[in-house]
Amino acid sequence: MRGAHSILRFAATLPCAAAFVCAFALAACVRAPALTTLRGPTMGTIWSVKLVVPSQRSADELQRGIQREVDKVVAQMSTYEVDSDLSRYNRARAGTWQTLPPEFFSVLDYALSLAGDTGGAYDPTVGPLVNLWGFGPGTRLHEAPSDAAIAAARERIGYARIRLDPATHRAWQPGDAYIDLSSVAKGFGTDQIARYLEREGVTSYLVDISGELRAHGRRPDGGDWQVGIEKPGAAAGAVDAANEIQRVVRLREKSMATSGDYRHFFEDAGRYFSHHIDPRTGRPVEHRIASVTTIADDCMHADSIGTALMVLGEDAGLAYARERGLAVLMLVREGDGFVERTTPAFDALMASP
Repeated sequence: MRGAHSILRFAATLPCAAAFVCAFALAACVRAPALTTLRGPTMGTIWSVKLVVPSQRSADELQRGIQREVDKVVAQMSTYEVDSDLSRYNRARAGTWQTLPPEFFSVLDYALSLAGDTGGAYDPTVGPLVNLWGFGPGTRLHEAPSDAAIAAARERIGYARIRLDPATHRAWQPGDAYIDLSSVAKGFGTDQIARYLEREGVTSYLVDISGELRAHGRRPDGGDWQVGIEKPGAAAGAVDAANEIQRVVRLREKSMATSGDYRHFFEDAGRYFSHHIDPRTGRPVEHRIASVTTIADDCMHADSIGTALMVLGEDAGLAYARERGLAVLMLVREGDGFVERTTPAFDALMASP
């Protein structure tokens, strides 16, 4: 679940008096550069980029380049594509080393390190449980699995089972390991778009893949990029309505991602089951957290940290974030509403002029 979206608070055409720069006393009025929005499909959703197109590039050229970048991430890391590098790894024979593309290897290396740092609260081998609970590829279930099925799936879980060989970019398939990078691939894809744009000379952009955001430079009017953190339970796509926004954040050379439990869930026998599965128990998390927003230098970290904190829970998650200097906003259910819990790093970002 992603609950952060871009909001632009300036007119498409600014009055000349509000936007001019005069090099000399008699210089002509210079308007702000035009803002272009590009979009395309990826990972079951839409990528969107707001940017100022450099004079030496065309919007169509950048559109094709961005699409190539996200298609490459899907081809490597999707569990929904049977021919992806990740799917091939998941099907590989027990006791074999599998050579991975550099991007896939680096993401998996990071995911395994985060798993170790969180004591397994975050674990990229959680795939069998995600699928068992009906949140992965295939048929969507609407009932809780049996204890026996959960126990059988847990036998396949464990980040320590995966070994990596950095020299050859290979990963060990111990047998029946099923890696799921859904909690990090969109963030990585957002970063890949950003890296591509900067290689192409784009100095002003806001990248968005289903609420995974990364900003660079300033808007054409000179202001900061502004993004809204939606209130839990807000109608999908309604974030432009003021009463659906919890906070407005200025993103200055930062990335932001929000993880929540209020869209991807199912109900069975009067109980609600979130798509956030705790690898340590084999069951969806049950606590008061409605959403976690993380601001970081890159979106891969922001994306995955949100998932980790959702699993760790309110107190342990905030303690983890504070100890590591992470900028986090947690929305916690209290009565009929929500209370905000933040880290010092988040408060410092919000207080900066």
